[in-house]
Amino acid sequence: MNRLLVVLLALQLTGCATARTLDAAKPGAPVVYAGTRLDLYALNRGCCAKDRFGAEAPSYPGLDLPGSALLDTLLLPLSLFTALGVGFQATGGL
Repeated sequence: MNRLLVVLLALQLTGCATARTLDAAKPGAPVVYAGTRLDLYALNRGCCAKDRFGAEAPSYPGLDLPGSALLDTLLLPLSLFTALGVGFQATGGL
């Protein structure tokens, strides 16, 4: 059972729409719930995901939708700050 869960999680992360839109850096692309919106766009047979979102839609958007919705919800505070134009310098390490 654990192996199946690991395989499903790995497949989910390789095609995660939220992860793809985080790297997009396309001016004017949606920021808030971008991965979820990309999945819904692909489910509704949108033609030009790369032009609109700056990222390709996952191969199986129906399977990706729950995970993207969860990750978008977790990242909502950061995406709201980004959408409002609030810049912040985040650094990590010791």
